[in-house]
Amino acid sequence: MTIFKTRSFWSAALLTLICSILGTLLGGLPYLKIIGALVISLILGMLMQIHQPTIKIAKAGIGFISNKFLRLGIILLGFKLNLIDLAHAGIKTILLAAIIVTCTITIGYNIARKLGVEPQLAILAASGTGICGAAAVMGISPQIQVPAGQEEKKREDEVLAVAIVAILGTVFTLIEIGIKPLLHMTPTQFGVMTGGSLHEIAHAVAAGGSGGPVSLDTAIITKLSRVLMLAPAALIIGIWYQKKVNKGQSSGHQKLPTPWFMLGFIIASVIGTFVPLGATVLAWLVKLAYLVLGMAMAALGMSVNFNVILHRGRNALLAASCASVILLTFMIIVSKTLF
Repeated sequence: MTIFKTRSFWSAALLTLICSILGTLLGGLPYLKIIGALVISLILGMLMQIHQPTIKIAKAGIGFISNKFLRLGIILLGFKLNLIDLAHAGIKTILLAAIIVTCTITIGYNIARKLGVEPQLAILAASGTGICGAAAVMGISPQIQVPAGQEEKKREDEVLAVAIVAILGTVFTLIEIGIKPLLHMTPTQFGVMTGGSLHEIAHAVAAGGSGGPVSLDTAIITKLSRVLMLAPAALIIGIWYQKKVNKGQSSGHQKLPTPWFMLGFIIASVIGTFVPLGATVLAWLVKLAYLVLGMAMAALGMSVNFNVILHRGRNALLAASCASVILLTFMIIVSKTLF
């Protein structure tokens, strides 16, 4: 009997769908937009743990949804990425995005390791900080291969990394809005800074929007340029992690991870850009992407160990904070110098 025919799957699907829909609704409220629907869905999933008998029934389905649905959600998220708009932004913006992602992940990971954070958590938190927040954590995570029996610990790392980028993204959004009058930037410069330094798309929209329509459009384009780096980053990190971090932990040849769902992400972006689907259809596909990702986030929240997360999160949060400060400083200099 397949997972789709089991009571566990349908129980998990219903619970996570409720959390995702509520997360979407709550994420649209004025004071909760800055947090974002995905993080709210994760929190709602955590709260579901209060009723353990229900979670126990849905346990197998929760694992399936947190694994498979996140890949589907990432693929659908590709429809949000308009390649023509990115091309119009110019090679300078794309090159800047590549530098931001490469340097932030490298710096964030190395600071975390110096502070004693385990490699798996260190790379997930660094990726979320450098690329696009929760979606990046969920996109990079399938590339992190762990031995049998460590899946629960991996889910804890995913939740912790998402929580870190959500907290820091919110804090730095407020900081950037607060220091805006002190920076004396043009709307374009402020948009480049917010889009290049903040963690989630929602954060870039919130901060960039405070500078007016030109600032908002620039922030979104700059942020989406970083989102474009998700596919190559997933491939490179998967190969690197397998070769370097897992070196010596097991014998024999291990198959390198191939992020096929990232190919789907790229294909979706190509279809969304060049196939005349219409703005309404594209908007609904993006909404579906966030609904599916919200289900995956809720499933993740239903399976975490709170005590472990609180115990292991401090140094990872400190490392990501340091990387975020460095990134913001870099973006202030670059924005005022080159844009």
